[in-house]
Amino acid sequence: MKLDHLRREYLQGGLRRAQLPAEPFSLFSLWQQQALESGLIDATAMVLATASAGQPSQRIVLLKGCDESGFVFYTNYHSRKAQEIQANANVSLLFPWHALERQVKIAGLVQQTTQAESAAYFASRPRDSQLAAWASPQSQPLQSREELQQRLQEVTERFDNQPVPLPANWGGYRVVPHEIEFWQGGAHRLHDCFRYSRQVDGVWKLNRIAP
Repeated sequence: MKLDHLRREYLQGGLRRAQLPAEPFSLFSLWQQQALESGLIDATAMVLATASAGQPSQRIVLLKGCDESGFVFYTNYHSRKAQEIQANANVSLLFPWHALERQVKIAGLVQQTTQAESAAYFASRPRDSQLAAWASPQSQPLQSREELQQRLQEVTERFDNQPVPLPANWGGYRVVPHEIEFWQGGAHRLHDCFRYSRQVDGVWKLNRIAP
């Protein structure tokens, strides 16, 4: 089968302006909940795009919090994504909910969460995940998998029979959005797309966008 022969129709439903709230967060919350209830694998997975020196870079991270202040994820502050965020705080997020024929795209500025927020989330993680955060020099070269396993063994012994503390180089980021797009697949490629844009006074402006 040739790739250019692959196609399907998007028939699960449309999106109309009359259905949309004045602000985007309640709609995102609804779509996120529907994605979770649908049984979609990794329904909180989002593509994070950063750019440094003009070169975009993407990876998948997991959404760990969302409210009107922004979208939260956690990572190593020495990672490539963190270095690129430090150089350029403008990022983009994409939720690719293919099974529901939906996408949500978010553009915004990144800011670090407070240490208290990071510590609270870190404490909620399984112990193995806490140890892995200490063991992995994220984005740095490794000689072998054995080197990573050795690092894990070392931190496991270091924190034996005691709580694993929050690493100094690990914590959260909050993407504060200024633009959020909702895309719903439509028949004959006439998809429905609406863009919320935050104005200087904080009010969200809503526009239908041509597919």
